[in-house]
Amino acid sequence: MPALTALLLGLWCLERGGGLWRDESVTWQVAHRPLGGLWELLGQVDAVHGLYYLLIHGVFLAWDGGLWALRLPSVAATALAAAGVAALARRLAGERAALIAGVVYAVLPPVQMYAQEGRSYALVAAAVVWATYLMLCRRWAAYAAVLLIGCWLHEFAVLALPAHAVTAWRSRGWRLAAGAVAVLLLPLALVSARQAEQQLGWLGRPTWQDWTAYGVLAGAVLLLARGAAERDLVRVAVPLALLPPGVLMAVSLVHPWYVDRYVLYSLAGLALLAGARLAAVRWGAVRGRWPWAAAAALLVPCALWSAWLRTPESRKDDARAVAAAVREAARPGDAVVFLPSRRREWLLSSPETYGGLRDVALDRTPAASRSLQGTELPSVELREALIASPRVIVLLDPAEEPVDPYPREAVKRQTLAAWFDLCSVTAVRGARVAVYAAPGTCEP
Repeated sequence: MPALTALLLGLWCLERGGGLWRDESVTWQVAHRPLGGLWELLGQVDAVHGLYYLLIHGVFLAWDGGLWALRLPSVAATALAAAGVAALARRLAGERAALIAGVVYAVLPPVQMYAQEGRSYALVAAAVVWATYLMLCRRWAAYAAVLLIGCWLHEFAVLALPAHAVTAWRSRGWRLAAGAVAVLLLPLALVSARQAEQQLGWLGRPTWQDWTAYGVLAGAVLLLARGAAERDLVRVAVPLALLPPGVLMAVSLVHPWYVDRYVLYSLAGLALLAGARLAAVRWGAVRGRWPWAAAAALLVPCALWSAWLRTPESRKDDARAVAAAVREAARPGDAVVFLPSRRREWLLSSPETYGGLRDVALDRTPAASRSLQGTELPSVELREALIASPRVIVLLDPAEEPVDPYPREAVKRQTLAAWFDLCSVTAVRGARVAVYAAPGTCEP
């Protein structure tokens, strides 16, 4: 039942109205590169996602099914993770807790969100959950193999080790398995460390909202754990829920690396505790209407949130909507400029749109430069190429976003302001599409 629930929720509106946000766009265009080009890219950037890109590359080779092919691995992984949460709860608290805990995990809004994304987080969660189960079974070779797969899908899965240490530190088998995971993860860690500034340089330190969310999670976990009869379950669930995000937030005070989706798997601990406590309630003895009214009051916003998660508006931006706005505004042969350059990602997953425009700032393509968004011309050449263009489509971040301070980005802004008229600006989800033209040539 938990796996089926997760599967049905994952398949519900899987295409999300055709929306594709920029991280998924990266997966789409990278996974479509030839295997040699993909390997060259990983030597320069995004090695942390390398195994996942190779997996999706294989999926596209077998079936290039668009958004379904991109997202189905995450749906399947979420179903597998829900089954793993149920298996953990069954071993630690019985059949009834297994059913409830697995379903609770499947319906958690963040779990539903990443079940429908073409990124690695749902697969990492499945690996960590089943590694936790194998730890309880003391199958150390299988434990090390499964957790290592999770770490190679995204290396922050290694933060499950401190959580597992609380439960299994006294076991010599666990210490050997944990050591093997750390050693075999080292090559990826060394490569990704060289790429850390490029990979994670956009992140800031945890905000007060991040700390508040962690405080709410910690409060809920400790409240559910208090007085729980299944002490073994508490020893597994509480560290799994609190240590990975807590450690990552603490590290991020020095190295800003925290994003909640990097430790999505910690929600399995919350689901285990919720399942155990709900299973212990004697529902037949509940008197009055208010408990049922309270449950209904919680279900309504959860249902609305679940529906909203299946719309393009639930993500930061929508590369498909940006491409549609560009098609509406552009004429054949128009120049296109990206402010900042990393927003080239909005059109790379729509080659039919991008191919009809002249990317006047581009020096080397993403494939030729072994990068995600390509490299751009030096500032002087960029300025000359831009001035020579009578009409320019400019893709910008929303107005409230801070502008990039880099010299090339400043040259683009200054040249557009000095040599062109702003004809129109169209706001799209998470972006703006502006049309600039030579003075006096804007259409009415």
